[in-house]
Amino acid sequence: MRPNVLTRTLVGVTAVAGLAAGSLATAGTSFAAPVSQPAVSARAATLASYENFGLTTAEAKNVQNFLAEYWGYTDSIDGQLGPNSWKAFQRCLKQYWGYTGAIDGDPGTNTIKALQRLLKADYGYTGDIDGIAGSGTRAAFKRFAA
Repeated sequence: MRPNVLTRTLVGVTAVAGLAAGSLATAGTSFAAPVSQPAVSARAATLASYENFGLTTAEAKNVQNFLAEYWGYTDSIDGQLGPNSWKAFQRCLKQYWGYTGAIDGDPGTNTIKALQRLLKADYGYTGDIDGIAGSGTRAAFKRFAA
C-alpha cells in the first residue's frame, strides 16, 4: 500500500509541475497577470512610526514629560515615543551615557546601548550592554518611566 501512495504523490506532483510549466511557457506578456503589492494599512504605518519598548502610553508620557523639561522635546505628549522623542533622548544619552551616533530619532543598536548604560547605572538593569532591547532592558526602562 505504501508504494501506491508514493507513486500517486509523485504522479500528482509531476502533473502539477507540468501544467504550471506549460502555462508559464505559453503565457505571453499580454496575458500575464500584473503583480500587485499589498496595501499597507494606516494602522501598520502608525505602529511602525514609534517605539515604546514595552512602555504603556502613560509611562511613555512620563518619558516625554522628562524629555520636554530637560532635553528640548517640543512635540505632543501623546505616549508614543516617535522620532522627535528619540532625538531628545539621544541628546541626553550623548551628553551623559556615551551615545556617539547621529541625533536622528532612530532608536537603533547604539541608542539602546547608551540607554542600557543609563538603566544599568540607576534602574536595575543587570544585562549586557548589547544594544538589544530584551526583557531586562524593557523592565528597567519601565522603572525609569515610572
